Amino acid sequence: MAAPSIDLSAALVTAPVPVENWLVILPVAHCITLGAILLMVRAHLRLQAWLAISGLVLLALMDAALLAKVATEGPLTMVMGRWLPPFGIAFTVDLLGALMAFTATLAALAGGLYALADIGESGRRYGFFPLLLLLMAGVTGAFLTGDIFNLYVWFEVLLISSFGLIILGSEREQIDGALRYAVLNLIATTLFLIGVGILYAVFGTLNMADIAANVADLRGTAPLMTLASLFLLAFGMKAAAFPVNFWLPAAYHTPRIVVSALFAGLLTKVGIYALIRVMVMLLPVEREELSLVIALAAMATILVGAFGALAENDIRRLFGYVVISGIGNMLAGVALGSPGGISGAVFYALHSIVLMTALYLAAGEIARRGGGFSLSGLGGLYRQSGGFAALSLVLFLAACGLPPFAGFWPKVMLVKASLDAGAWWLAASILAGGFLMTIAFGRLFLLAYWRPAPMALLPSKACWRIGLSLAALTALTIGFGILPEQLLKLSQSAAAGIADPQAYLHSVFPEAGPP
Repeated sequence: MAAPSIDLSAALVTAPVPVENWLVILPVAHCITLGAILLMVRAHLRLQAWLAISGLVLLALMDAALLAKVATEGPLTMVMGRWLPPFGIAFTVDLLGALMAFTATLAALAGGLYALADIGESGRRYGFFPLLLLLMAGVTGAFLTGDIFNLYVWFEVLLISSFGLIILGSEREQIDGALRYAVLNLIATTLFLIGVGILYAVFGTLNMADIAANVADLRGTAPLMTLASLFLLAFGMKAAAFPVNFWLPAAYHTPRIVVSALFAGLLTKVGIYALIRVMVMLLPVEREELSLVIALAAMATILVGAFGALAENDIRRLFGYVVISGIGNMLAGVALGSPGGISGAVFYALHSIVLMTALYLAAGEIARRGGGFSLSGLGGLYRQSGGFAALSLVLFLAACGLPPFAGFWPKVMLVKASLDAGAWWLAASILAGGFLMTIAFGRLFLLAYWRPAPMALLPSKACWRIGLSLAALTALTIGFGILPEQLLKLSQSAAAGIADPQAYLHSVFPEAGPP
């Protein structure tokens, strides 16, 4: 399909934007506006915190409405400045973007509730809640934009806010972690920007729908493999894929635990989302050419993460390797490129957003109850609180990919897709990673929960905010494991929309004809 010919004189939109299309941009505008309001009331710390929570609830409702509309009507586009694509900036949301945005907001809401108990007066004065809303503006903007340069812009927004969050408290360990985090992410951002520059030089546009429509005509004359390699490396760094994964376990254990939870749940998934969007929708032939490289990186990422988790004594660093291993599973779906592979990667990403946020929040509760994050100094948590031990066990089993929890189904999808493609070794690495993770989490449960406490544990007062956050995320993990049909259907539809983006293109260029 060739992109429609639009002259500049016809590019200015004269008709009003449909009211329902304001849903596309409303979540991002809401986050930025609320972040500014929170800065203005920074002297009123209690008011600031509850305004942030109320705003995150409203953001979840907006994202839910957007998801419902996209699921029933197909992709939606809103044009910025009333200039038609490809000349103007457009926000375009399909089912993949809407799913990721809604799930990310649920994780952020749980993190915000947890922060009411975890972030004290000093952290609030340093700007935790405004930075959280700015982070959500960047994450949501990345999921909803239809312009690849604006994808870079939203990456920068979330990167700036994440710098502020990671150094919250200004401890030496946090500064060290922030430096490692910054260097690798700035390298990835530079590679991304170079790729965007080459892309514009080749296509003369940065609109994703326009690029997808014209890429076939330029194949053979444009340096598309160079572009694909640049984007693969840049987004692989963002997602912490092997061999550029070493920054994550060195950085994610340094900030406050709620910040680590938000980073683990959200930031690496933005990198995976960008990989799926660019490599599968925009450069599918080049992705196919690089499929073996991506598959080998996926296998190495799974196993490095699993072995790293086995070797760690610090729970926060252990969970960092769990994040890495999960990224390998998602990367395997990108490497396969089949409907089963992509839908498995999407399902796994949604599950991982919820699970990794919950795991890090559980780590904070482990430290609060047990007195630290070191496995060698923990014990007796089951005796202290059977309910918390049961909740933790559910999360651990879900992280291992065991039934009947949500992590089981995407692994089944990915293993089946690997075997269907003849990549038995990739399927074996997914299964081996799950087996090693089962050993790692079994060790964690036995040492921290089951064995007697090495010293008398002080009574730990229950906090409803912490309990509500963990219970809600755990309930999602159980619910999507026991009743996976709806999420499976949405993941398959999202994957189909990425593999065949005609509906996406029609949303941006309706004059080109029906999808």
